Amino acid sequence: MRSWRLRVVLAGLALALGGSAVAAEPGPASAPRATIDAGVLQGAAAGDIVTFKGVPYARPPVGPWRWRPPQRPEPWRGVRDATRYGAICMQRIVKDNGVGPGPASEDCLTLNVFAPARHDAPLPVMVWIHGGGFVNGSGTADLYDGSKLAEQGVVVVTLNYRLGRFGFFAHPAITAETPATYLANYGLMDQIAALQWVRRNIGAFGGDPQNVTIFGESAGGMAVARLMTIREARGLFHKAIIQSGLGREPSQTREEAEADGAAFAKKLGVTGNDPAALRALPADAIVAAGDLDIWRGEAPILDGRLVRDRVMDAFGRGHVAKVPLMIGSNSLEIPPTLVNSAGARWVKALSPEAKAALIQAYGAEAAFQAHIVTDMGFGEPARTLAREHAISGHPTYLYRFSVVASGAPKMFQGGAVHASDRQYVFKTLSASPWPTDARDAALAETISAYWVAFAKTGDPNGEGRAHWPTYGSRDELLDFTNDGPVAKVTPDAAALDRIGETYRQPPPAR
Repeated sequence: MRSWRLRVVLAGLALALGGSAVAAEPGPASAPRATIDAGVLQGAAAGDIVTFKGVPYARPPVGPWRWRPPQRPEPWRGVRDATRYGAICMQRIVKDNGVGPGPASEDCLTLNVFAPARHDAPLPVMVWIHGGGFVNGSGTADLYDGSKLAEQGVVVVTLNYRLGRFGFFAHPAITAETPATYLANYGLMDQIAALQWVRRNIGAFGGDPQNVTIFGESAGGMAVARLMTIREARGLFHKAIIQSGLGREPSQTREEAEADGAAFAKKLGVTGNDPAALRALPADAIVAAGDLDIWRGEAPILDGRLVRDRVMDAFGRGHVAKVPLMIGSNSLEIPPTLVNSAGARWVKALSPEAKAALIQAYGAEAAFQAHIVTDMGFGEPARTLAREHAISGHPTYLYRFSVVASGAPKMFQGGAVHASDRQYVFKTLSASPWPTDARDAALAETISAYWVAFAKTGDPNGEGRAHWPTYGSRDELLDFTNDGPVAKVTPDAAALDRIGETYRQPPPAR
């Protein structure tokens, strides 16, 4: 078994023989080092896990680099400290367990690596893409500490990417400036740049660049689905996990986004077509002017080059990465008391005939009222994406997350709400927004093990866990319940089928 220190010393020696070694001063004997393409990093060790935090994977997108595709980071001399997280990306900082500590900055394109200190062979890699509606969140939250996953024999990478109008923005002036380059979806470009960094450098941390799984929740799940459709991301990952990642969300065209961008700039006093004036806008003013709305299709954007298709259309045509997929949703993502205006619009748009058919499919109006927004936004799209991917001949696993902690607030006791799965996957129950107990710890052990097994082999089964059937000719999923995982026919299949039919019908005449 090779030690961490021996491996990085050998890596440094190999670079030195190649003439590209970076001078490094000796550090504490317990501090691990890794040599990557930009220089030498010094991380930290805790037990059997080493961490490297705040590692730049792209040039800071500031000044003239705002609203441009990410560029390779500048090399550094000497040893770079990698024991502290970098700044989170620009956003309204809210109290949320998916948001790491401030400050927020445009200089935020960093990632973090959690790895076993010892290993016998290159390890599978899990790259986490955080959620937050593409307007908040970070890869630095305690909730996303990758140590417990790394203890199971994988290398974990968490990352920041540009959010809000820093990450998803179009304007006629920017298009005219560089019409032949990639535009609008800078946050997705950042994620691709991070995956390119992983391919180049993860071997220095014991990871296998040929065995990379991307996984994400909410907007992070949406991003994973998008990356599956993007040709420029092909070959950068080999498995994918979509957690509560929607699937039927609207998307503005680039022209629509440009019109919105021009109106937004005008609100901040920029009325001409001068990209320099746009880039001179204070970052705080851009944040204060208001968030994007994914329910209006403001992120991601159908720019016509990087993002060419809506997710459901791409999956339906089989124009996606040919990789194993794990996909699912939570049992009550949006309780009726938390339905927002977008969800209310979905229900209001149903014709009287469609609503009556759905109530019949649910068996009662109360069940319809409780689950319709969850199922329209998450449950039905997840199942349909799973079906389309399985039809294309790729291993697919569908799940339902139904775990409800006894310590959750009373209003959340009706089912597993949006984002409540994350602390079980990462085994970071200490970051849960409500109290957890021994039952939750046992469930987290099992759930996390399924995720790691899938990352290792493309099959989540093994080690005495309940068998998770592939999705295909039999409409089966694995339901994570308070009593443990149970394979079953998809619950409320008739209602989900009816919702699918509703989506396929033309909208009512206005």
